[in-house]
Amino acid sequence: MARCSVLVFAAASLMLMATGTSAHHSFAAVFDADKPVVLTGVVTKVEWTNPHAHLYIDVRDPSGTVTNWDLEFGSPNGLLRRGWTRTSLNLGDMVTVEGFLARDGSKYANAATVKLSDGRELFAGSAADAAP
Repeated sequence: MARCSVLVFAAASLMLMATGTSAHHSFAAVFDADKPVVLTGVVTKVEWTNPHAHLYIDVRDPSGTVTNWDLEFGSPNGLLRRGWTRTSLNLGDMVTVEGFLARDGSKYANAATVKLSDGRELFAGSAADAAP
């Protein structure tokens, strides 16, 4: 009986080690709810990946410099429940994103809403929805 328990424990341990682990984070650990941002730019890339989808946009500042921003969304399933489809955003679309800046000062933000080029506004289904 003891040998069976050891085998079950070993098998369970191997299964746990075989599963991929992704670093998931709380909103407050990465983003600052006291630093809202509004970014308008051109869609350069869309990633529908778990645990968060990402939107990349080129934003032109007042001096004309273009910077690529990484905008974190909620999960793909959460986005689908909020009315998104995989064709809601297309390369070259102009969008306006409201969200919250990353604490580290990088060109990374948590998206709260996205105004599409056709005027529709969709919620990004992210942790910002729970921000104070």
